[in-house]
Amino acid sequence: MSDQILHECGIALVRLRKPLSYYIEKYGTAYAMNKMYILMEKQHNRGQDGAGIANIKIDQKPGFRYISRYRSMKPQPVAHLFKKIGKKYEKAQKEGKDKFRDENWLKEKVAFTGELWLGHLRYGTHGNNSIESVHPFLRQNNWRSRNLVMAGNFNMTNVDELFNILVELGQHPKEKVDTVTVMEKIGHFLDEEVQSLFNEYKDQYSNREVSDIIEDEINIQRVLRRACKDFDGGYAMAGLTGSGSAFVVRDPAGIRPAYYYADDEIVVVASEKPAIKAAFNIDYNQIEEILPGHALIVSKSGDYAQHQIIKPLEKRSCSFERVYFSRGTDPEIYQERKQLGRLLVPQILKSINFDLKNTIFSYIPNTAETAFLGMMAGVEDYLVSKQKDIIIDGKPSVDSLDDILSFRPRIEKIVLKDAKLRTFITDDSHRDELVAHVYDTTYEVVNKGKDTLVILDDSIVRGTTLEKSILKMLDRLQPKKVVIVSSAPQIRFPDCYGIDMSRMGDFVAFRAMVQLLKEQGKDYLLGEVYEQCQRAETEEKPENYVKKLYEQFSYEEISEKIADIVKPVGMGAEVEVVFQTVENLHKAIPNHSGDWYFTGNFPTPGGVRIANRSYVNYMDGKLVRAY
Repeated sequence: MSDQILHECGIALVRLRKPLSYYIEKYGTAYAMNKMYILMEKQHNRGQDGAGIANIKIDQKPGFRYISRYRSMKPQPVAHLFKKIGKKYEKAQKEGKDKFRDENWLKEKVAFTGELWLGHLRYGTHGNNSIESVHPFLRQNNWRSRNLVMAGNFNMTNVDELFNILVELGQHPKEKVDTVTVMEKIGHFLDEEVQSLFNEYKDQYSNREVSDIIEDEINIQRVLRRACKDFDGGYAMAGLTGSGSAFVVRDPAGIRPAYYYADDEIVVVASEKPAIKAAFNIDYNQIEEILPGHALIVSKSGDYAQHQIIKPLEKRSCSFERVYFSRGTDPEIYQERKQLGRLLVPQILKSINFDLKNTIFSYIPNTAETAFLGMMAGVEDYLVSKQKDIIIDGKPSVDSLDDILSFRPRIEKIVLKDAKLRTFITDDSHRDELVAHVYDTTYEVVNKGKDTLVILDDSIVRGTTLEKSILKMLDRLQPKKVVIVSSAPQIRFPDCYGIDMSRMGDFVAFRAMVQLLKEQGKDYLLGEVYEQCQRAETEEKPENYVKKLYEQFSYEEISEKIADIVKPVGMGAEVEVVFQTVENLHKAIPNHSGDWYFTGNFPTPGGVRIANRSYVNYMDGKLVRAY
């Protein structure tokens, strides 16, 4: 993607289902650590700002530490974490020698040797990018069963409401952020569950015996049902209790992804299938999805099952995950991205006036590569059909038969990205300066004034990089025309479920629509919709009023205006921008219908409120997030 956007966190959970001695004998001491390292490294696309890992030793003796946690914000945070853990193993191996393979000695002496692991990769969206913001978060208590470790890929749209609920419960939260609020809410009902069990058994057994009973009988399903009923957002949240229970709960619309694999040795959860596949070398059909509104719960004993926590809604899992964030090595995602490229071919052929001889095809690295393969396969199909028309049906052609049979589309590496420069690591005020130097080009492959360049990107968000860097750079090659193609539709609305696209005024599609309103004398609608959005703040089932503004224009009109906006001043070549249609998006990705970025059809009331609030902020001149 040329316009970098932030945040798709990743989670990884591992539960060893057999005694630690079993894994030491069969695989060696570092089995679980190595598996967690692979799970997290294979999801590093989801974390550039930090990573964290927690470990719990089940049935640890009193007086010994049983929860360990490391967090890192180093440039390579996952490697940094596991290097620290590895040093503990190496030190123990030198000191313990023959004891190093003894389960009891390891659990007493060496950190990160427990049966339960939770890892997190962070892509920060807002606020302080500090170590305190890195998951997992820890809620501590001297009762083992009341300890809670949490990490997740999520964002709540109703943080204020959840915060007020905690206050009404009698708590005094230290921060009004969704991670703390969610953990404290789950923690509150975990405390109540423990207290209820204590009251039930306290007259029959000693306190020590009651504590052991609680750890075995604690009902995580009931805790989650009570805690999650007020949540509005997209989430895949993982948690561990100090006594050894674990859970991963998913939002009722299935917005954020979560997958798991289990056998008699292990239960593993991750945000992406390829990470599980790589770590355990299993078939993709063995990896299952955690269902929307459900939680995968692993008990202290190691038993596991999915349980419905919230009534599922219509499944609206995020399509943008598939277009951009998720690893393209997943076979389904790979085919979806190829299909996105293939479905663009009719629009592309029209934009180049079917003149393939004078057209060069390329793409913007790196995530657009798979869609590019699909696009070129579609172009090849078109050529085959034209060859059949001429050779079999005898349709006239100005070219010789040899020329027809030997013709191939022209593919060149036109745009190159400097991997050492990342525009997202700096603030907005210095962004433009860096943007201009992130990309480079290949010279002397374009016929000046004659060739058209077709450049595929996976999506266009702000248009900043196109205007400030890519189009200026391509114009130096002196093409006749540049066609920028997006494998995703026009991004028109903010996200509020975990991807940091929060300010509506940043989107080039929104800016294009506003310009069209002003040019056509319809700018009075801006004020009307502003008032409607303000009133919608208190509506129980609000309507997305911003959609009314987009309805004034055709898809093509907005695309044309986007081309005007991103075309640099003084550029000699003609510029056209072609976007994927929403209909073709659904054809390519039929099982992931979450398209609110493109349509404004948000799956929760909180999402609609955020869209309206984002518009109000734009009209008020506030450069702030809407949630």
